[in-house]
Amino acid sequence: MDLLTLALLLLVLLCLLLGAGLWIAMSLAAVGYVAMVVVHPSPGLFLASAFWESTGSWTLAALPMFVWMGEILFRTRLSEELFNGLAPWMRRIPGRLMHVNILACGIFGAVSGSSAATCATISKIALPELRRRGYDERTAIGCLATSGTLGILIPPSIIMVVYAVAAETSIIRVFVAGIIPGLVVMSLFSAYIAVWALLNPGKQPPPEPTLSLREKLRQSAQLIPCLLLILSVIGSMIFGWATATEAAAFGVMGSLVMAALTRTLSWRSFLDSLTAATRTSCMIMFILAGAAFLTKAMALTGIPAALAGGVVSLNLGPYGLIAILTVVYIILGCALDGVSMIVLTTSIVIPLVQAAGFDLVWFGIFIVLLVEIAQITPPVGFNLFVMQTMTGREQTEVALASLPFFCMLVLTVVLCTLFPVTLVTGLPDLLLSR
Repeated sequence: MDLLTLALLLLVLLCLLLGAGLWIAMSLAAVGYVAMVVVHPSPGLFLASAFWESTGSWTLAALPMFVWMGEILFRTRLSEELFNGLAPWMRRIPGRLMHVNILACGIFGAVSGSSAATCATISKIALPELRRRGYDERTAIGCLATSGTLGILIPPSIIMVVYAVAAETSIIRVFVAGIIPGLVVMSLFSAYIAVWALLNPGKQPPPEPTLSLREKLRQSAQLIPCLLLILSVIGSMIFGWATATEAAAFGVMGSLVMAALTRTLSWRSFLDSLTAATRTSCMIMFILAGAAFLTKAMALTGIPAALAGGVVSLNLGPYGLIAILTVVYIILGCALDGVSMIVLTTSIVIPLVQAAGFDLVWFGIFIVLLVEIAQITPPVGFNLFVMQTMTGREQTEVALASLPFFCMLVLTVVLCTLFPVTLVTGLPDLLLSR
């Protein structure tokens, strides 16, 4: 059997298993087992070793810790404090409190690492407040749905950990590489809001009374604990004081302290956060284990190397390859969640990317941006589901409200592709080159 026929049969088998409702991890492992049978007489030994190697990793221990940190903070009053602390500084900017949505999602995303959690938590406090003050609800919904995706781009991010483990690259470098693209996305969102506000003055409430600098600083004092937590987690990794796993442990400890100080920590909330983090972490690690076995099986069959050689022979060029991958990932985002998108494609795509000469850290940010787009792409956009549940609007209406911000995300992908060193790889090279 030639490699092309084998690859097509494996793809058809994977689609059939996923379509039948089999768990993603088991589908990946089953396809890997079939591929391994073709080239090796004892596939079971590879299955056991792949499962152990993919999950018995000290680096991967950062994943459940970051998930738990986000679950703890999800149950605090952090979103309310963020909104109240940022609002006084936005009163004179066109769009006013709409910008608070973006900043609050960016800050909360830096400590939660989850897109859906960021969207749900900030929306819970922001939407009622924006409605009460008379802001355009359609624009507010689109802004919150897309700003929630910052939870997976602003480090530390669960998706970044998954990619770094799957691609066998540095978690810390991927974290640092996401900082500037995250700021670019926030800036583009705010720029759109400002332009929209200038073009639609009737869809905003009258200006609010000006606060004194002292009053602004007093309200912004609520941001101090959150900012200290962000700086301690990210700073400890950048300056080499802690590994990603150790920094995640510090983050859990800091989030527990914050929850205790805000009087939201109880045995019930503690156990709920632990249960939710365990469930999410086990799901992700099980998928990673199945993907690790499939990756090993694919490597032995020689399919990735053959595909890489075939793509190189097409002479598409780096930008041609990236354009094709962008379209492929946007299509995948219509049906799969971010973790599944990464683990399903890593074994095939990484050899292609390396053959084209791309840096794997840059490619990690590229994929994260496309996963962000997938979060607001129907019919399986998680953030669309969140906003649909919270507002009672149809998913199509939420998706259309998110469309301008969708375009801003696509523009960020283009900018990061055109200026990879300036926007992505330059910062980790500068800070982590010692």
